[in-house]
Amino acid sequence: MRLTEQEIVNAICLYMAERKRLKPNDVDVELMWDEDLGFSAEIFAEGRSQILTQGNLLEAIVQYLFNQYQMRVFWDQIQLSLDEEIIAEIAV
Repeated sequence: MRLTEQEIVNAICLYMAERKRLKPNDVDVELMWDEDLGFSAEIFAEGRSQILTQGNLLEAIVQYLFNQYQMRVFWDQIQLSLDEEIIAEIAV
């Protein structure tokens, strides 16, 4: 299974909205990749920004897959990669 960049953004919006008790539409996400730091995301909500690590992204994807697709996966089953966009390959 593969998640597109938009699905990853959706997963992060849902994850952060739940954590901060916001509506998912109140969360803006910018995915990033750095050669030294790997994958991350900058979150904008309530007039503040926050950086999420790759671990946070994986946690958001795990919750998204469970809540949207009723799939139980572990972090080691998710491979983030950068093609023309950031994608997540899920080994099931």
